[in-house]
Amino acid sequence: MHILIDIAGGIALLLWGIRMVRTGVTRAFGSAIRRGIAVATRRRLTAFTTGMAVTGILQSSTATALIVSSFGGRGLIALPAALAVMLGADVGSTLVVQVLSLDVSWLSPLFLLIGVVGFLRTEDSKRRNLSRIMIGLGLMLLAIRLIMLASHPLREAETLSVVLRPLTDEPLLAILLAAVLTWLAHSSLTVVVLVMTLASLHVISLQLALALVLGANVGGAITPLIMTLGQPSAARRVPLGNLLMRVAGAAVCVWTIPYVIPYLGAVSFDIGHRVANFHTAFNLALAIVFLPFVGGVAAIVMKILPEQAATDDEKQPRYLEQSALDSPTVALSCASRETMRMGDVVADMLARSMEVFRRDDSSLVKEVERCDDTVDSLHEAIKLYLTRLARNELDPSESRRTIEILSFTTNLEHVGDIIDKNLMELASKKIKAHSSFSKEGFAEITSMHAQVVANLQLALNVFNSGDIKLARKLLEQKVHIREMEQRFSEAHYARIGAGRLESMETSSLHLDVLRDLKRINSHVTSVAYPILEDAGQIASSRLRAPKPADDNAESPASDADTESR
Repeated sequence: MHILIDIAGGIALLLWGIRMVRTGVTRAFGSAIRRGIAVATRRRLTAFTTGMAVTGILQSSTATALIVSSFGGRGLIALPAALAVMLGADVGSTLVVQVLSLDVSWLSPLFLLIGVVGFLRTEDSKRRNLSRIMIGLGLMLLAIRLIMLASHPLREAETLSVVLRPLTDEPLLAILLAAVLTWLAHSSLTVVVLVMTLASLHVISLQLALALVLGANVGGAITPLIMTLGQPSAARRVPLGNLLMRVAGAAVCVWTIPYVIPYLGAVSFDIGHRVANFHTAFNLALAIVFLPFVGGVAAIVMKILPEQAATDDEKQPRYLEQSALDSPTVALSCASRETMRMGDVVADMLARSMEVFRRDDSSLVKEVERCDDTVDSLHEAIKLYLTRLARNELDPSESRRTIEILSFTTNLEHVGDIIDKNLMELASKKIKAHSSFSKEGFAEITSMHAQVVANLQLALNVFNSGDIKLARKLLEQKVHIREMEQRFSEAHYARIGAGRLESMETSSLHLDVLRDLKRINSHVTSVAYPILEDAGQIASSRLRAPKPADDNAESPASDADTESR
């Protein structure tokens, strides 16, 4: 039992090392990798080499598949080109196996030393991510050594031989077993390394090892397909096409294993190298066979997953790519885009709210209220997305941006609630009572509403750009709106004092609308505070210093001193 625990521990350490390398690479170079995939897919051969290079760096064909699937789901890459990228990704994943099949375990302490020292001695995010890569490589090499040491006693384990021997004569069952293990581990690299180790120690036969490698290749294509099940059909086509090609290749190669073994022995005497060479040869053969026919494979996939009728569900997020969560910079960009979309919905609600008061249209009230459901749904999606992102180690600037997005989306959600639950309720009361604002009063409300709408658009620009001058301008508007609300309220009271019947009948509605517009503006302008705070242009306190005890005179506070957030 302790042998199996030791092996399981080594496998867990290998998985963690692979994850550290992948996250380090995506955090340091995630944006560049995604741009490279997007640009280098115009020709099949270029797409193939790009997929091979990216996966060789990421050490995960699954990560590449998720990136390409997200591009395919948004129509940024044609399906044949995406399948060519995946053929390259499958070959790229074998390059790591080739390196690990060599005896380079002596590099483990060196990588760990360089990585840990570099990680502890710098606060720069890129250097820390490079150090993370070195630590991950060191852990991978250490894990392989631990697995080999723990597997030595299995040579004499007769029970294990009795269990595994029948699999040699049942290659399909061996493929299925390896595919399931790969899906559970979410890493074909880990399973192939384990098979290499067991084969090199003669725990399993070479013939069984090759069948298990085929299963690992099939299982490696299952993982991204399952991870994209909830996405549109356009995003699921890439992993499905990759799976079909691997299954077809494994179905053909499984019967050729006995004939291939002699040729593997001619290339290398080491059994571990033979397993690695077969893994590489299998994926190269797939590329050679299918690369000229990716168009035909794409056509088959399109028949299995045809275009769905466009439902265009406004409540569903469009830009929150799950594959970007390993790259905080990219993920924050996705969240920002979705926040801008959420802001556009709120802006549309705010603009249409005045039409409701102008036209007394009950059906328009319902439309505006339905928009708030979209705002709530997008707010929840963005919040959950950023919560998942926060599980990663973020640098100070990334953490700050995360908080800014969460804060702004929360304020937008509050604006939507004010429009839905306050302004639309007031509009419904006005419609039900068949009342009308005075001409002057409605002009005042319209003027204030137009300024708040303009401030919301300015706030979206400030959020997107982080421009300090725009942030100052936005914050100045808070004082302006407060003064407008006060001036218009006084004018309304003057009309009541003059006996204007319309003003008296709509007094409560009029004042409540002005108050709600002011509240909306307060939420809108809040986006300027963190930007101006970072720039050192906001004092930590707006209170004046206390006057001497003998000075009883009080000077009026200026707007800048009294204005609260």
